[in-house]
Amino acid sequence: MTTQQQRTRIKICGLTREQDVDAAVAAGADAVGFVLYPPSPRYVTPARALELSRRLPPFVTPVLLFVNEDATKIIAACQDIPGATVQFHGEETPGDCDRIARPYLRAARIPLGAAAAGFDLVKYAQDYSNAQAILLDAHVDGYGGGGKAFNWSLLPPSVDAHLVLSGGLNAANVIDGILQVRPRCRTLAVDVSSGVEIRKGIKSAEKINQFVAAVRAADEQFAKSNHVPVPAT
Repeated sequence: MTTQQQRTRIKICGLTREQDVDAAVAAGADAVGFVLYPPSPRYVTPARALELSRRLPPFVTPVLLFVNEDATKIIAACQDIPGATVQFHGEETPGDCDRIARPYLRAARIPLGAAAAGFDLVKYAQDYSNAQAILLDAHVDGYGGGGKAFNWSLLPPSVDAHLVLSGGLNAANVIDGILQVRPRCRTLAVDVSSGVEIRKGIKSAEKINQFVAAVRAADEQFAKSNHVPVPAT
């Protein structure tokens, strides 16, 4: 199922401060996420998301995360940040997602433990076939950001979709996650929040750099095992 992917794309999520946006960009992140879900400890207002997104250089994508939000508010936020991708992280239906008429990621909340085997990810990806990618997160209270990882080995062996691995990732486990999940899908990206934090909503530049270095090490391992050349970065 996997394509000749040579570099794992990286999203740093839950940013609230200018220095954390700058650190993510400096480390080589491909996308940064802003949580527009008020109950989250990483919540920022749409105005704050706009302010932070203005620090981004070309080709680094801002991602706006919503949970069961009213469509008019999502559309308004997207109009203010025209280059943004939307991340739906609640109970949004395919129709809800498509109605926004913007590129989007759809979160799949994978149960912890053995129950992960009962989640039909193949059907889920088919139901949300208009999504740019399906984001795999652990099913925890509070719609993500709980620092919990699900059992990657219980995912289906072949999913015809671009996937984003999330949920409890950090520099210590992301290599294993990439090596396990990338062969199961079209392409794989990774999304980290709590794994690069000092505390909720406050990132560590050192941890961001360590995470990015681990992702690049995973790319090298995967390329060697599949005889794929890794381009210079």
